[in-house]
Amino acid sequence: MPQSLFIEIPETFSFRSTINSHGWCELAPFEIDVENWRLNYVFQNGKNKTPVPATIFEEEGQLRIDLERKPADSEKIISDTRHLLRLDDDIDGFYESVMGHERLDWVVKRRAGRMLRSATVFEDLVKTICTTNCSWALTKIMVSNLVEKLGSSAGTQAASLRVSRASSERPRNAFPTPQQMADVSEDFYRNEIKAGYRAPYFVELAEAVAAKKFDPQDWLTSDLPTPELKKEMKKVKGVGDYAAENLLKLVGRYDGLALDSWLRSQFYKNHNKEKVCPDKKIEK
Repeated sequence: MPQSLFIEIPETFSFRSTINSHGWCELAPFEIDVENWRLNYVFQNGKNKTPVPATIFEEEGQLRIDLERKPADSEKIISDTRHLLRLDDDIDGFYESVMGHERLDWVVKRRAGRMLRSATVFEDLVKTICTTNCSWALTKIMVSNLVEKLGSSAGTQAASLRVSRASSERPRNAFPTPQQMADVSEDFYRNEIKAGYRAPYFVELAEAVAAKKFDPQDWLTSDLPTPELKKEMKKVKGVGDYAAENLLKLVGRYDGLALDSWLRSQFYKNHNKEKVCPDKKIEK
């Protein structure tokens, strides 16, 4: 039976700015409907239960979550949605710091500053590794393959959920669990996921998390200073400076810039007369 849940939102929150804050909204099991400003996601639904597809949107000053079926735990869905959209982030200090800066006035006006993230740090970690040393198109292919070939199926499409024709033609799966990722071989990642050099990294990571040797979720509440937490993240094969600094942002640490080739090119174009320069200059 379908169910709708509602969440009150803070005055500084913008649904559009948050879901469109970076490319995560394009990575499965997210899908964005920019015509109606709906965000689709497939939530895990407790152990051994069918995942729950959801459509999240803003309605009369609240967030509405339309679920295709009643979940095992409605409070968990609400908690995960708050996490996805950073509803509990206090960004007043950030707004105060940019107030009066002509080039940053848009940030406050658009109520920007929150970055969309996945339901778990493990999912964000795997997705971040998929962004390294490749095009965005390949990132989307790898993530889609992970979801479609390894994730648990959410079942057939329900008419109540607003999704595009293209999305309704593809399997609607949740992001795979560490155990589901640990159950396949390096060859599977190389041949089926198109993960390339990342294939052995995914096997090692999934096996370690599934065996509870470490849990990326702990990074959310870590007491480590940011430089030390960054070192811990870089112990995961496939995570360098860029990936670690991107992950830091997704767990609420904003000390690094997460410089990648696209960001560097934009700096050269907009701030350095299209001339290549060292990262130290960008950081300065």
